[in-house]
Amino acid sequence: MSLAGLVVLAVSTGGATAEESASPAEAAAKPTRPAILPNRWQEDWSALADPALRTEPWDSLKYIPLFVTDPKSYVSFGATLRERFESNNAPNFGVGKVAGDDYLLQRLQISADIHLNAHWQIFTEIEDDRAFDKASISPADQDPLDLRLAFVAYTNTFADGTFNARVGRQEFNFDLQRFVSSRDGPNVRQAFDAAWADWVTGPWKFIGFVSRPVQYLDYGTFNDYSDNSFRFSMLRVERQVSSTIDLSAYYALYERDNAQYLDAVGIEHRNVFDTHFAGRLQNVDWDLEAMAQTGEVGAKEIRAWALGGRTGYTFANLAWSPRIGLQADAASGDNHPNDNKIETFNPLFPNGYYFTLGGYTGYTNLIHLKPSITVNPVAGFSVMAAVGLQWRQTIADAVYVQTNAVPGTAGTGGLWTGAYGQLRVDYRFNANLTGAIEAVHYQIGETVRQAGGHDSDYLGIELKYSL
Repeated sequence: MSLAGLVVLAVSTGGATAEESASPAEAAAKPTRPAILPNRWQEDWSALADPALRTEPWDSLKYIPLFVTDPKSYVSFGATLRERFESNNAPNFGVGKVAGDDYLLQRLQISADIHLNAHWQIFTEIEDDRAFDKASISPADQDPLDLRLAFVAYTNTFADGTFNARVGRQEFNFDLQRFVSSRDGPNVRQAFDAAWADWVTGPWKFIGFVSRPVQYLDYGTFNDYSDNSFRFSMLRVERQVSSTIDLSAYYALYERDNAQYLDAVGIEHRNVFDTHFAGRLQNVDWDLEAMAQTGEVGAKEIRAWALGGRTGYTFANLAWSPRIGLQADAASGDNHPNDNKIETFNPLFPNGYYFTLGGYTGYTNLIHLKPSITVNPVAGFSVMAAVGLQWRQTIADAVYVQTNAVPGTAGTGGLWTGAYGQLRVDYRFNANLTGAIEAVHYQIGETVRQAGGHDSDYLGIELKYSL
């Protein structure tokens, strides 16, 4: 079973008398208390220049004015503590005699956000990630005290649009974060040393960046690094079709020295072509994405692809507003080992919770169907139950968990991988505290069983406090 953190929105208003006396236009323009966001650097606490909105105990740290004549000039401090207990009785389905494990993951982030004025921002964040009692620790589980984010940002609005730029250690996430994310599921989030620029004009947004993904070490302090052995760059365009419908596409270049796949080793140059279409019309919502990949790994040519889709219908007029959903995903595997092509899809920087937090599913060599139902008994409380069905796209390639191949599965058995049940509960206690519980039971297919695996269970219990 598994669990993941939930983002909290806090909205409070002050000055009821002023609201009642203000015109509708003035009331709409009046600043409200900002929200706590998943990416803390995107928060704007300048609204607390209004003393009437300083109603919470930590507000003296959320807004410290620099120049009293400019409400957009301030310093804001923030912190997030996430504690997650996980129990996994069969990591990697137990293949390789991997024993069950019970452990505690702890993530502590402390940030300082300096706004010199409406145009310039300096943001820094340190992070300490620990994995207590975990039998096998990876750089995605533990990263002792280190610099997570540190960048300078500039923004300016002109007559025909808004320009934004950032330089330094920062984070990216796009769409449902299937392939490019800040990796919030694992304990250690993903950052990039990058130069970013975007231009927003009307319904259009144009984005470009070059980056070196940060590589993490699970020992020592202030030793994370990036270098030219790993690079990721992108050109992206977004179009807001309507207030509820968005369309986007991008080209990215993924470059890595010493890449290793089951059928290829060497320098990886991967061209990525992606398109995404998402929206909501009345009670129907959808999110569709397709990706093609070309290039080479060593002397071998890349020809890989993936498709992902989520759609749902919400019965808004029924008690608890039930939503019936269906998720469908597919990603290529290598159909012909030992030829001159590598067809294994590279999921790039997945978020780690798109399927479940149990880690039993990777976005490689996959066909996946997942019907679900979600209900909301009270405000801030949601319950989701789902069943996932999985196959391999090709028998020639392995079964994958997260981004790792299960040993002994490539070229053997059948397409069927297994089925899982998932139950997830999310609750917002208040504006600062959220909790989640997720449970997953995975019943493996014969291919994994013949490789030495067995049915697997995961449980995650999480609390996250942000200020």
